[in-house]
Amino acid sequence: MPATVTLSSKFQICIPKAVCDEQHWEVGQEFVFIPKGKGVLLMPVPELEQLVGIAKGAGNDDHRDREDRY
Repeated sequence: MPATVTLSSKFQICIPKAVCDEQHWEVGQEFVFIPKGKGVLLMPVPELEQLVGIAKGAGNDDHRDREDRY
């Protein structure tokens, strides 16, 4: 769904309602801008509850120790 917006004199943009509805974004939600080449990636900041279990099953057998560094 292509949509265009205009950057205001206060460097603000308004995200189209159709995009917010499709992504299930809500008023007051925090976002992060990640630079990507000549553009940016807009990502919602996850809530702490959404991160629970994200590293389940991750091992520490393939990590670098201080002794591996220069």
